[in-house]
Amino acid sequence: MADPTPLTLVPDTGPEVRLPRNVEAEAALLGALMVDNRIVEDVQMELKPLHFFEPLHGRIYDAILKLVDRNMVANPVTLKPLMEADPALKELGGPGYLAQMTGSGAAVIGARDFARQIYDLALLRELIGVGRDLVDKALDTSESIDPKGQIEQAEMALYAVAESGGDTGSMKTFAHATRLAVEMAEKALNSGGHVSGITTGLDGLNSRTGGLHPSDLIIVAGRPGMGKSSLATNIAYNAARRWVRDRADGIDPAKSIGAPVAIFNLEMSADQLATRILAEQSGISGEALRMGKISHADFQNLVRASRELQDLPLYIDDTAGLTIAAMRTRARRLKRRHDIGMIVVDYLQLLQGSGKTGDNRVNEISEISRGLKTLAKELQVPVIALSQLSRAVESREDKRPQLSDLRESGSIEQDADMVWFLYREDYYEMSKEPNIEQDPAAYAQWAEKMDRIKGHSELIVAKQRHGATGKVRLFFDSKITKFTDLADDRFGNDDD
Repeated sequence: MADPTPLTLVPDTGPEVRLPRNVEAEAALLGALMVDNRIVEDVQMELKPLHFFEPLHGRIYDAILKLVDRNMVANPVTLKPLMEADPALKELGGPGYLAQMTGSGAAVIGARDFARQIYDLALLRELIGVGRDLVDKALDTSESIDPKGQIEQAEMALYAVAESGGDTGSMKTFAHATRLAVEMAEKALNSGGHVSGITTGLDGLNSRTGGLHPSDLIIVAGRPGMGKSSLATNIAYNAARRWVRDRADGIDPAKSIGAPVAIFNLEMSADQLATRILAEQSGISGEALRMGKISHADFQNLVRASRELQDLPLYIDDTAGLTIAAMRTRARRLKRRHDIGMIVVDYLQLLQGSGKTGDNRVNEISEISRGLKTLAKELQVPVIALSQLSRAVESREDKRPQLSDLRESGSIEQDADMVWFLYREDYYEMSKEPNIEQDPAAYAQWAEKMDRIKGHSELIVAKQRHGATGKVRLFFDSKITKFTDLADDRFGNDDD
């Protein structure tokens, strides 16, 4: 076994740098674990075999965990069959080395402190590794020079180091969990009895879901033309606007049902998205805005809407081809800098995986959906991800989507806390227009139906972990791409 060295780093970036370690603490901890297996319960959630500097110690620790997991006693005798063939153990005297580590019963008293120190030193070694890698890549100009990409990779690596101890922070006492539940109920009460999460700005949807809750992954799916992007943009705007209004009213941010929002739009540029939001809020169609077909009065409305939007906490990232890892890094940064409370991803299938799934698209989509759910839990924010549906919808007479229509992977349904489908009957009815000259009666019947259903939209809550499924009726103004509650059905939802 290597000699123990001081815990301080030698200021040297060369190959002779001595990594921080305490091999004696590792041996003492292993001895304590073999003397009292109950200590394993206290250290195994945080301490992993890879955290040991001495590889042999990591293998001994792993063997102890396996025996304890099987409800077996872990001591030098039971470990002997598992470890006696280990070459490194043979060099140190074989199984006798295991018995030697249990020689000091006093080590049991400081076992938890040893575990903490071993873990902290492992983090320092990881930091050194990240720093070395960063320096090596920055010095290497043999390939394409991409400093921004290197910064992004370094941020990802640093966050990975910071997250490696996240398991210990997830354990909550029942008292703490109860307090969170009471706070959620208080927020719902203060909002008027409907919203315990972040508002969608749509009363019918709030009534059905209670708002959008921290750590939830919400999938919004539909065929092209149904208005998925419009709905997500509407909700993002409504949440950000409510945040500004609550702040102006002096409401504690923790009790606000609004939130700053990050939008990762992989399909549309930031200025196109801004044009869409301006159209929604000024009442001027996006087409008229792009072509300049507006009156002076329209322009005044546009200026007014633009001023209102300037201070809105909406943060747009329109980088194309983002990987799920890069998106998570940028989301963490936005959380740290702007304390975002909601994330919108438009859309899921345009994200890229890590490339480690063997070019299997189904596996890649599974990796992405799991990554989005992990991000929601990590940042404690709702994540709305838009998703495509398979063409199977078009082949059915009833074109209302079903969970089986989610494209490319069943893991999307599995990872999601809520799945919403958008369905607009008028979109499909439009294509059935009869020839007025050939069949005037059929045309009149079609026109009457179009007048009755035009703009009416169904939001189908097909899955909801926190409540019942059902339908929410909405009105969609296609000219300004805006969803609102139906005037006569603000709280009227169907359960079928």
